[in-house]
Amino acid sequence: MNDTHVTVVGNVVDSPRRVNLQNGAVTNFRLASTARRFDTQSQAFVDAGTFWVDVECWNDLSGNVSGSVAKGDPVIVQGTLTTHSWEGESGRRSTPRIRALAVGHNLNRGTGVFRRTRSERSAEPLPAGDGGLSGEGLPGDGDLPGHGLVRGRDYETAPETLHGLDTHDLATEPAHA
Repeated sequence: MNDTHVTVVGNVVDSPRRVNLQNGAVTNFRLASTARRFDTQSQAFVDAGTFWVDVECWNDLSGNVSGSVAKGDPVIVQGTLTTHSWEGESGRRSTPRIRALAVGHNLNRGTGVFRRTRSERSAEPLPAGDGGLSGEGLPGDGDLPGHGLVRGRDYETAPETLHGLDTHDLATEPAHA
């Protein structure tokens, strides 16, 4: 198969929309990626062209994106690039579309909090006092409908959440002159 794999860094320009279909759930949003270049005349960085692309996220990714991504968020999208075509009033129209395989916040522009969704492979029940996790293994009491997600909430202090750092395994980084 000759899929065109791309990674696009940009900003979400509209609120993600989630729809449940017979063949699964899909979340769609539009992404704008503006190139920047150094202008030697003004001695400053200036905006160049903007690449506009529609992004579609299916199934598990759909739920995670709709519960985690909002309009204006800086994100990184990785997936396969296609062209969506249709007949419009003025004739044949088309727009680029990415079928996302991965979507994440761009941590170069801010901080993030990650919560792993409960895997079907996990046979162990969550411990009592699970730090605010619901029975579905998701944080909080559901301020994002249908997901049990609480956006912007920090990690709980459960021992399973964070791992200690073993400094004996770290190599010393050489100093740069």
